[in-house]
Amino acid sequence: MATQHRANKRTEESHSTAIAPGTSKAAESTKTVTSTTAVKTTHAATAATATATATAKADKADKPAAATKRATRRTSAASKTAAKTAGTATKTARTRRTTAKTTASKTAAAKTASTVPVPVFDANGEAAAPTIPALEPQQFGRVVVLDVTPGEEANRFPARVEIGEAFHVTAEVFIEGRTKAGATAVLRNPRGREMMRRQMVCVNPGLDRWATDLKAGERSDLKPWDKDYAQVKRQLGDWTLTVEGWEDTYRSWLHDARIKVQVNDDVENALKEGSALLRRWAETEDAHLKAAQRGLLQDAADEMDDQSFSPAERLAAADNAEIEALHDTNPLRDALSEGTPRTIRVQRPKSSFAAWYQFFPRSEGAYVDKATGKIVQGTLKTSVIGLERAKREGFDIVYLPPIFPIGVTNRKGKNNALVAGPDDPGSVFGIGSAEGGHDTVDPKLGTMEDFEALVAKAHEMGLEIALDFALQCSPDHPWVKAHPNWFRHKPDGTIAFAENPPKKYQDIYPIDFNADLPGIEKEVERILELWIKAGVTIFRIDNPHTKPVRFWQDVIAAVTKRHPEILFLAEAFTRPGMMRALSYAGFTQSHCYFPWRNTKEELEEYLAETNGDDGYYQHNTFWPSTPDILTAYLRDNGIAGHAVRAVLASMGSPSWGMYSGYELIENVQRPGFEEAIDNEKYEIKVRDWANAEKYGIAGLLASLNRVRREHADLFGYHNLTVLDSKDPSILAFARHTPAELTESGKPETLIVVVNLDGHNAHQSLVHLELPDFGIDPAKGAHLRDELTGREFDWGWDNFVSLAPWADVAHVLTVEY
Repeated sequence: MATQHRANKRTEESHSTAIAPGTSKAAESTKTVTSTTAVKTTHAATAATATATATAKADKADKPAAATKRATRRTSAASKTAAKTAGTATKTARTRRTTAKTTASKTAAAKTASTVPVPVFDANGEAAAPTIPALEPQQFGRVVVLDVTPGEEANRFPARVEIGEAFHVTAEVFIEGRTKAGATAVLRNPRGREMMRRQMVCVNPGLDRWATDLKAGERSDLKPWDKDYAQVKRQLGDWTLTVEGWEDTYRSWLHDARIKVQVNDDVENALKEGSALLRRWAETEDAHLKAAQRGLLQDAADEMDDQSFSPAERLAAADNAEIEALHDTNPLRDALSEGTPRTIRVQRPKSSFAAWYQFFPRSEGAYVDKATGKIVQGTLKTSVIGLERAKREGFDIVYLPPIFPIGVTNRKGKNNALVAGPDDPGSVFGIGSAEGGHDTVDPKLGTMEDFEALVAKAHEMGLEIALDFALQCSPDHPWVKAHPNWFRHKPDGTIAFAENPPKKYQDIYPIDFNADLPGIEKEVERILELWIKAGVTIFRIDNPHTKPVRFWQDVIAAVTKRHPEILFLAEAFTRPGMMRALSYAGFTQSHCYFPWRNTKEELEEYLAETNGDDGYYQHNTFWPSTPDILTAYLRDNGIAGHAVRAVLASMGSPSWGMYSGYELIENVQRPGFEEAIDNEKYEIKVRDWANAEKYGIAGLLASLNRVRREHADLFGYHNLTVLDSKDPSILAFARHTPAELTESGKPETLIVVVNLDGHNAHQSLVHLELPDFGIDPAKGAHLRDELTGREFDWGWDNFVSLAPWADVAHVLTVEY
C-alpha cells in the first residue's frame, strides 16, 4: 500500500502533536497571512515542488534512491529552516533599531499592499482562490459569511456569557458552485489576543449552516473580595467573535478525485492536482504546520507523483486517516474571508451560574415572648442564622428584602389589610420614614455597622449579599418633602399613591421620572454607591419595568463603570419585549415565567427558550416561589410538588433561587390570591426550623446544589436538549458539554428525568440520541443517579418509572 510505503520511507523525527482546536496555545500562535507573505510562500513552494517532481520522475525506477533523495531534501529543508530562523532573529533585532517614522511608513505600505488580492499559484500553474479584503461593512469576501450568531439588534447589544461558560456559535457560510467551503470560529479577548480557535461543522448542508462551541476563559468561583480576583477581572469585558469562511480546496479536490480514480477518468491530471495541492498546503503559513506535519504532506505528494504505484494507491497517500486528522486541525484555508465581528461580553463568576437564597432579616431569630405573647423580631445580628442555613443548603447568594425604615402613614396590616394594628411592622416595600430613606438601615434591625458586620460574615462564609432596591417611597419618605417634583400630583394637589386598578397601594408613592430624570439618576447612583461601599455586590431591583428603561440603562452604566463586578437582577414579570429591553439595558439576570410553566408541554417549550439564543441576553433565573408568588401547583402537590419544582429550577437554569420557608412546605394560599397567606411581606414569621428535617426538602436542596458545583461546566444557558418521552407526566432533558470545553478534558452529560405528577406513579421510554452526547452506541452509557447513588445502563430507548412516594426524579451523570 502507498501509505505503508510512505511510512517506511519517512525520515525518523519527533512527531509533534497537531495544534488542537479549542486550545489557548494553538490560538496564541495563530497569525494572519498577508498577500505579500502569500506571494513569497508561493515562489518558495513552486520552486520546491518543481525540484521534487523532477527528482521523482528521474528516479521512479529506483525507489530506494528516490527515498534517499527525499530524505536529503528534508535534511536540506531543515538546515534552511534553521538558517531562516537565525536570519529572522537578526532581522528582528535590526527591526527594533529602526526609527518610528520608518516603521510607520512600512506599516502603511504593508496595509496598502494587503488590500490588493494577489493570486497564489501551485506547481501546475493553477491559481488558488485569493483572500479578497472587505473594505466596507457591506462588502463580501471571496467566501460569503452571513447571519453569525449570537448577535442581536445589529450587534448594538453584546451577547453576554459568564467567564468559562460554553456557548454556541453558528453562521451561514458558502461559496459558489460545487466548491466546498469551510468555517472557523475565532475568539479574541479585549486586548485582541486570540484565545480560542475551533473549526465549525456543517450542521445543515441544505442551508449552509455551520456551528461549534466556544468558551471565553476558565470557570472560576472567585468572589470580588478574594485576593486573587484580579486574575479573573483581567479576563472580563468585551471579547470579539469572528467567523472565518474559506474555500476547502482539499475537500473539493478529494471529492472529484475519488470519483475519477474509481471510474478511471482523467486520473493523471487529478493526481497531479492533488500532489500540487499537498505541497502548497505544506508551505502555507496559515496552516501552522510543524516539521513532522509538513513532512507528512510532502511524502504524500511524492507518492502521488510516483507512477510505479496504482492510481488507487497514489490516491490513498492523500486520502487516509492521517491527512484527514491534519485537515481537521490544520487545514489549508484558501480565500479566507471574515464575517462581521460579534461582541461577546464576558462577565464575572455568578453573573449566570448562581444559586440564590432569600430570607427576611426581621424573621431570622424572631420568637414569641412568653410573658407578653408578642413577637420579638429578629435583627441583622440574629440574621447570621439565615446565612448558616443558606450555606448549609449549598447556596451562593443571600438576597435580603429592603432593610430600610418603614413608613407609618397608611401602613398596611397583615395580609395587606388597609389598617395596621399597633404591633404590625408594615410592608418592607413601604420605604421611608422620619428615621430615613433608602440610605438608612431600619433602626429596628440595627445599624449600618451591624449590616457591614453581617456582610463581612457572609463573605467569610463564601456568600455574596444581594440587596433589594425598590424605587418607591412611603408618604413619610424624606424625598416627599425634599423633592416634591419627583412625585405625580392629582389635580387637587395631593400626591397620587400607587395603584393598578382595582389594586391600590396607599402606603406607596411611585416616582415620576418626567420632571427631573437627571436628578433622580444622580441620587440613585449615590445611594447604590453607599451600599456597595458597605459590601453589597448584587442589587435585586423591584418592578424595574414600571420605570423608564433608559433610566436603568444610565444608572447601571454609571455604577458598573466604577464597579464592574456589580450585578443587577430584574424582578420583571411583564411583557417579553420589556424583559428583553431591560436585559439590553444591563440587568444581568431576570425573574421570569417559570412559576407558571407546569405542564410537560409548557416546560419543554420554556426550557428550550431559556437555554437557547435568548439566553445570551435574558438570563432567566428559576424560582419555584417568592414572597409574591405561590402557585396552585405547589398548593396542590405537597412535598412531592416542592421536590419536583426544586429539581426543575436547579437543573433547568444555570441561575435559580429559593425563598425561605420552602423547606417547611408553606403552601397555603391567601383566598383569592396566588400568594401565601400570612405573607411575610406584612408580618414577622416565627418558624420552627426543627421541623424541616421531616419533610426532606432541605436535604434535597443541598444535594441539588452539590451536583451543580461538582458539574459546573454543564450549567450554561446554551447546552440543554429536551429528550423525547412518551408519558405526558414524564419530562426529560439533558445538558452536555464536549471534552474540549471542560476542565477535566472529558465530555460531561447530565440527564434529568422528572415525574410532574405529585400523586401518581408514571412510566415512560426516554430516547437518548447517543452520538449527540459523545456516547458510543456499541457500548451504551453507564449512568449514576446523583440523588440516590444507584447505577443504570442506557442505550437508545430506556424505560423509566418514577413514583412521588419514592423518587420524583432522576439526576443522572454519564460516566465516560
